[in-house]
Amino acid sequence: MANILLVEDDTTFATILENFLKKKGFDVVVKYSVKSGIEALKRDTFHLILLDYRLGDGIGLDIVDALRVEGKAIPSIIMTSFNDVRTAVKAIRQGVFDYITKPVNPDELLMVVNEALEGKSTERERPALHNQPNEMLTTMETDFVEGTSTAARKLHDYIALVAPTDMSVLIRGESGTGKEYVARSIHQMSKRADKPFVSIDCGTLSKELASSELFGHVKGSFTGALNDKTGQFVEASGGTLFLDEIGNLSYDVQVKLLRALQEKVIQPVGANKTVNVDVRVIAATNEDLLGSGKFREDLYHRINEFEIIVPALRDRRGDFQQFVDFFISKANVELGRQVNELADEVREIFGAYDWPGNLRELKNVVKRMVLLSPGTRAEVSALPEEMVFAIKNPDSAANPTPSSDNPDLRLHSEAHERKLIMDVLQKAKYNKSKAAQMLNIDRKTLYNKMEKYGIE
Repeated sequence: MANILLVEDDTTFATILENFLKKKGFDVVVKYSVKSGIEALKRDTFHLILLDYRLGDGIGLDIVDALRVEGKAIPSIIMTSFNDVRTAVKAIRQGVFDYITKPVNPDELLMVVNEALEGKSTERERPALHNQPNEMLTTMETDFVEGTSTAARKLHDYIALVAPTDMSVLIRGESGTGKEYVARSIHQMSKRADKPFVSIDCGTLSKELASSELFGHVKGSFTGALNDKTGQFVEASGGTLFLDEIGNLSYDVQVKLLRALQEKVIQPVGANKTVNVDVRVIAATNEDLLGSGKFREDLYHRINEFEIIVPALRDRRGDFQQFVDFFISKANVELGRQVNELADEVREIFGAYDWPGNLRELKNVVKRMVLLSPGTRAEVSALPEEMVFAIKNPDSAANPTPSSDNPDLRLHSEAHERKLIMDVLQKAKYNKSKAAQMLNIDRKTLYNKMEKYGIE
């Protein structure tokens, strides 16, 4: 039975979620702050973490960061308002499994929870590593349609061009565009196709563990090194090593990586001898590595012998319907549905939305839509309410204006919070309990935010 840690500072909502999950057979531990959530993780073992994005003493990602520092891996799901979806999408590259928007649909929540738990029923020490036989395409690999647009043809022409070489490749693109699919395609079309493809999500590796994961270590080289460990450079010997979100590597690890690429040797942590390696490195990022000021320029040029830019979904409108049809077909099989038609309004909303989460977001929205469509036709009621609202009220969605007439604090960005809190306090005649109720937060959270913004 899976043990779930729920961190949510809205006590009423937390109770509703707790009761729902317990009825579905899960064990649930509820905490109401970042601090208490981190303490719970130190005491007990959990199989899944369900996190509110905005908490009274921080954000849910603070817990994910603490988990990474500990070197543990527990799949986590972020719950967020629709206006925070772009932030939630970015959170995925920090190790978050998925996100779900509020108000939470019970069936959708159960689906996402079960997906996160599949194959992840026990806490693992090396979550970011995937080394699978090439003939066994993973679900993620097949979540990509080649497409027929000009952008699609250019992308796959570049893949075919560079694949037979041994050049290092840097894949750039927004989160959710399918960068690992591109990396696997390059590997499968290369001379190394019969050798391992090892994928490492650098966003989930702490500074302390990155060197050990990449290069290995010898027993006793640091606290917790109870046995010798083979690094992923050796595991990928003869094949391809994919470093996703490479910009997250620390400066010290970048130095070691540069040496490995230049000299084709690695030195395990604590070892006196070097090990020869034969590995093709493909890296990926969704940021400007040189512009960040945190990435070595010499390493950048070493990994960027050939650059491939994966276009965002909004720039692939010619392929969009193919992606939708593909994800509907896939969801029908997985969920036992028979959706084969979209209402005109659904098509209009899909066409008008800018899809900041790209293919990953499209897949999630389509799967949710299929889940909520008992018949063969998907209606607009199966789409997230906030998505429909954002399209029908573009000014409100893009630039939410703080208003004491719509005071739910969870619908507003931090940039507007201080003004909104002050407006609501004035409207509540400075009755903090009443103000907290109007803002849809508890009183402790209101006190924390007042202190944060210097509100007397």
